[in-house]
Amino acid sequence: MQIGPFKLNNNLVLAPMAGVTDRPFRQLCKRLGAGLAVSEMVSCNSLLWGSPKTRRRADHRGETEPRSVQIAGADPAMMADAARFNVDNGAQIIDINMGCPAKKVCNVMAGSALLRDEGLVGRILDAVVAAVDVPVTLKIRTGWDRAHRNGLRIARIAEAAGIRALAVHGRTRACGFSGEAEYDTIAGIKAAVGIPVIANGDIRTPEQARRVLDLTGADAIMIGRAAQGRPWIFRTIDHYLKTGEHLPEPPLGWIRDVLIGHLHELYRFYGEELGTRIARKHIGWYSKGQVGGAAFRQAINQADQAERQLETVRTFFDRLAADVDIAA
Repeated sequence: MQIGPFKLNNNLVLAPMAGVTDRPFRQLCKRLGAGLAVSEMVSCNSLLWGSPKTRRRADHRGETEPRSVQIAGADPAMMADAARFNVDNGAQIIDINMGCPAKKVCNVMAGSALLRDEGLVGRILDAVVAAVDVPVTLKIRTGWDRAHRNGLRIARIAEAAGIRALAVHGRTRACGFSGEAEYDTIAGIKAAVGIPVIANGDIRTPEQARRVLDLTGADAIMIGRAAQGRPWIFRTIDHYLKTGEHLPEPPLGWIRDVLIGHLHELYRFYGEELGTRIARKHIGWYSKGQVGGAAFRQAINQADQAERQLETVRTFFDRLAADVDIAA
């Protein structure tokens, strides 16, 4: 898929997720098969740009191109300033968040709350596209609620404004993450516009990826929660889409090594104290469904130093691998 001057390696995109898609996780997912990885959202409020959290979110040093940064806000001029700020700090694609359903975002009329004001949507898109010389993309939902599904009209506004690709989560804001994704709505949007459309929602397996592409006609798919603790899902799906065949499940020793590498990157990026705390949720995701996972996660939550955390991880996965060898 092409976004402006950038031809992606494949049509698989890591969704932006607050508190998850930091630089270490984006790089890992790109290395394991994601054609594009979008950053956590960066606020358009310039008063926050000097904060440690925002500086980290705008840190793309060493990241594989293209570097896509999502911005969020409700004021056209502030959003334009945020786009320029992030381009100056290394962003090569600016993504606009009009899909986040979180109350704290919607309460300030940002995220998916913007879908209720189509005029404001147009003004924001026009302002951001005019502000930067890099491609601008947009993420939306199908509407605010079931009675107000205006995703198709928003898509046309986006195309007219010069948006270069549109990601659509197949639910309304009111749906949150419940119910089934509306692939028919995404298909209708794809049929109505000429820009690339990325389908998002309920894609957890290679078969689901193939089905969503077939049902929607979308140019790409976006994967979010299914990549938590399974960053290799992109490689797995890419292989299936290209060959129709399944890759074998990765061995436990390989998963252990991927996780340990991920942890080292988190410690480097955040420092040991904060990195150790942030690592806990990732370790929990990697260990989900494994025998003894609950007790392991309890031990991880008590490990407050990087070396102890690493040793606990090694011991757990080595024991799992040994049990598999005995059973075989």
